[in-house]
Amino acid sequence: MTQQIPTLRIGDLEINPPIIQGGMGVRVSGSRLASAVANEGCAGIIASVGLGGFEDLKASDFVRVNNDALREKIRAARLLSKGVIGVNVMVVLSNYEELVKVCVEEKVDLIICGSGLPLDLPKLTAGSGIKLIPIVSSARAFKIIYNKWKQNYNHVPDAVILEGPLAGGHLGFNFEDVVEGKTATLEQLVQELIDYVHNLEETIPVIAAGGIYTGEDIAQFLKMGASGVQMATRFVCTDECDVHDDFKQAYLSAKKEDITIIKSPVGLPGRVIKNKFVEKILAGETIPFRCPHHCLRSCDPRRAPYCIARVLVTASKGKLDESFVFAGANAYRCTEIVSVKALIDELKDGIATNL
Repeated sequence: MTQQIPTLRIGDLEINPPIIQGGMGVRVSGSRLASAVANEGCAGIIASVGLGGFEDLKASDFVRVNNDALREKIRAARLLSKGVIGVNVMVVLSNYEELVKVCVEEKVDLIICGSGLPLDLPKLTAGSGIKLIPIVSSARAFKIIYNKWKQNYNHVPDAVILEGPLAGGHLGFNFEDVVEGKTATLEQLVQELIDYVHNLEETIPVIAAGGIYTGEDIAQFLKMGASGVQMATRFVCTDECDVHDDFKQAYLSAKKEDITIIKSPVGLPGRVIKNKFVEKILAGETIPFRCPHHCLRSCDPRRAPYCIARVLVTASKGKLDESFVFAGANAYRCTEIVSVKALIDELKDGIATNL
């Protein structure tokens, strides 16, 4: 007997099935993917990082071009869907405040912030009614955000995403711990956060992320007490994903042993699909570059062996001889390109039969 799938409630927003599509930059999750996901009842998320064609422009154009591109993507998604549309804005971005301002002006439903602690986010969004969701890698990090928001702004997060060590892209864990498998599991981290949140006076939904692949996986976290999940990797291999087909093909061609961890120029471990470019990096080769933008606060262009922003822009165009693709630990399990509707229908079946 199948069970009814619970709804993820974030304030007055209802998300069913309880899936948030993860924001994937650079230029991977845009308006086409986000709107398709929102049309299936989930939350569609646009990744705000590097949306504008900034890479060959002078520094003075950086903020304007990216603001305009984000505004365009939000409006395009709104034209294509009446569902829940949000934006992922990384705290580490040098234009973080500007991008949040665009989200407020365009009245998005959600702002999701990771890659740093968004300690001033309630001030930047005051009076907007936008749901604010930090991404953390531990209950300890969430406790800091919760206490700061409550003390300084009398506001608490509308939900929280706990992203574990199996996620794609940059990870909020120690490099050696990730490589050696010494981090706590997503299950352990989520349980710790659920236990902390349950002792608060407010109801704050906990959303699990990182390595979640099937409907059965989703059901497992719902049974643990999570209110929903965030998934990114599986949405790359959909017809509607905004990225180049050769980027998607890298997922389809990957074997388990091709998923590897690199040390990113921004000082974090990053999970990628191994290719010739990755082998060059692992061998210590450097790719000289000039940086007029300083797009990431944590990046020191004088010491970085290559420009991570330029590499990810190149990847989004399908030029994988000169770049790499970020991917979750289960990316090798993707074997075909499907529609967003087909993927979510499959996940719904898996959830319902495993609850």
